[in-house]
Amino acid sequence: MPRTTRKDTEQPGSRPPLSRNRILAAAVEIADERGVSALTMREVASRLGVEAMSLYNHVSNKDDILDGMVDLVAEQFDLPQDVDDWREAMRRRAVSAHEVFGRHPWAPMLFDSRGSSGPSGLRYFDWVLGVLLRAGFSIDAAPRAFSLLDSYIYGFGIQQFNFSAGGDESPEERAEAILEYIPAETYPYLHQMASHAMQIGYDAEADFDFGLEIILDGLDRILAESRSGSSVSG
Repeated sequence: MPRTTRKDTEQPGSRPPLSRNRILAAAVEIADERGVSALTMREVASRLGVEAMSLYNHVSNKDDILDGMVDLVAEQFDLPQDVDDWREAMRRRAVSAHEVFGRHPWAPMLFDSRGSSGPSGLRYFDWVLGVLLRAGFSIDAAPRAFSLLDSYIYGFGIQQFNFSAGGDESPEERAEAILEYIPAETYPYLHQMASHAMQIGYDAEADFDFGLEIILDGLDRILAESRSGSSVSG
C-alpha cells in the first residue's frame, strides 16, 4: 500500500492557486507590517506557503513585485466620476490618496521612485490630467498642477511616515521631550511651538487640509490665466 503524504490528503481547493494577485497582496501585507525593507522573494513565498522559485512563474523579480504593489495601491484611490467641479474632484482625490497612504505608509516613497506604471496607475494619471484639461488648464499648466498636487500628497505621506518611524511616542510626548533641550531663553520660537503642541495636540488631518487648500487656491489663479490665454489666442 503506498504511503499517504500530506499533499495527498489535502482537499481540492483548500489553498487558492498561486497567482500574480496573490503574490502582490502578500507583498503588500508584509510591507504594511514591517516596511518595504523586509520584502524579499523568500519572505513572500513563505507568507504564501510555497517555494520561492514558484513565484517566478507569475512575477519577473522583486522590482516587478514593487511595481505591482504600487498599482494595487493606485487602484484604491477615489477617482470620482460624479463631480463636475475640478477643485472638488482634486480635493476628493487628494484626501483619498492621503487616507490610502495612511493604511500603506511605505507607498508614497515607492510612488515617487518607481519608473513604470501598471493599468491602475495609468488610469489614475489619465483621470487627473483629464479633469484638469477639461477644467481649462492649458497643456503646459495641467501636468504642472498634477505634479504640484502629488508632490504635496506624497511629501506629506513621507513626512508622516518618517515622523511615526521615530518610535511609539505621540506627537505630544515628543513635544514634551523636545522642551527639555530647547530652553525658552535660547530658542524662544521653537519652545513656544512645542508648548503649544502639548496644549492642543497635533491634528495631521487639519495640517493636510490646510496645505491642500492653499495649493488649490493657487491653482485657481493658474486656471484663470490658462483660460485667459485661451480666450486671447482664440
